[in-house]
Amino acid sequence: MIYQRIQCRGKGWCNRKGPDRTCSKCGQRPSDGIWWMRFRFAGRFVHESTRTKSKTLARDAERQRRRELETKWNRVERRALPPTFERAASAWLETEKPHLAERTYEIYDVAIRCHLTPAFGPRLLCDIGADTIASYQARRKGTSASARTINKELQVLRQILKRHKLWANLQGDIKFEREHSDIGKALSREEEKSLLAACGSNALLNAVVTLALNTALRKNEIRTLRWSQIDFEKRMVTVGRSKTQAGTGRVIPLNQPAFDALVKWAGRLVESNAEDYAFPACEAAGIERERPDRERIDPSRPIKSWRSAWRAALKRAKLQLRFHDLRHTCITKLAESQASEQTLMAIAGHVSRSMIEHYSHIRMDAKRRATDAIVEGSVNQNVNQLSASDSNVAAKSLN
Repeated sequence: MIYQRIQCRGKGWCNRKGPDRTCSKCGQRPSDGIWWMRFRFAGRFVHESTRTKSKTLARDAERQRRRELETKWNRVERRALPPTFERAASAWLETEKPHLAERTYEIYDVAIRCHLTPAFGPRLLCDIGADTIASYQARRKGTSASARTINKELQVLRQILKRHKLWANLQGDIKFEREHSDIGKALSREEEKSLLAACGSNALLNAVVTLALNTALRKNEIRTLRWSQIDFEKRMVTVGRSKTQAGTGRVIPLNQPAFDALVKWAGRLVESNAEDYAFPACEAAGIERERPDRERIDPSRPIKSWRSAWRAALKRAKLQLRFHDLRHTCITKLAESQASEQTLMAIAGHVSRSMIEHYSHIRMDAKRRATDAIVEGSVNQNVNQLSASDSNVAAKSLN
């Protein structure tokens, strides 16, 4: 049933006993009140306001409320047609955005916008099968996409299908690409010197490359570094938000090359505040030059990239590598210096030994020194044995 109920201007609820069915206390008519619903369901009374003064709408609201309770009680769900991939992907990315790092969001956005949507966009999610995904993998291989890139795109597709409970029936038939574990490389001593020499003419690139080679910081950790995270007195850097939970907040000591590079860079930005970015946004400002356009420098935003300068330096040094290989190089040098696994993980921000093995590439010079040490040890041992035998011979001759 539905009924009207209004708050009396006198006290309590209107009694509607006056003439013309008006309240004897305040004179209000029933039509001035809000309609309420009251009915019994599953042994309990449901007593709720319809929030309307219209009797017609109140009846519809009561009918709808009854239907809603009956549907939930009997677990009857209205079946809806799955959305197209384009709509589902857009909704999924929007939902996940608050929980993703900026760089991760950009990777997912490119995967959906540039690759997955052109391939699956108009299809219903329920029409995406194992054969369709296999065909997509074959096409991406034909464009020389790396196994890691294809797997990242499949991971995005999997998350979208899981959101709509459609992945469980496919996961047994989907095979991810086999990734090469040796994609990273460590620079040799000569390559490192050549790279630093090529970066010498660019103050910005020289600072970030030196920092990466001596601290194992990731590119985004350097890019978003603030002056407040650098302690020049104690010579250490506190990492901000990182790719992993273990990497966030870790403290890395600055060796002499890294400290000198930061001090030299800080001397170019003497007017910076503690919360400013150490490498600020500088679109067309020429921040790497001796006299940059300071009006175009925005210290409240981090630099977007140094890709052009990096590629030019690689061309001058005649090298082919990624900026991330500088992190591989630093971790390799730490491993060659016989630093403990705990020390390596604390500096690199790793949580497992397998990641240390992935990043450390023991170079030929270190292997040669190790094998030479065996020979030197054997020679020393033979020398000691010979000297001991000579002493015995001398003792016997004296006797």
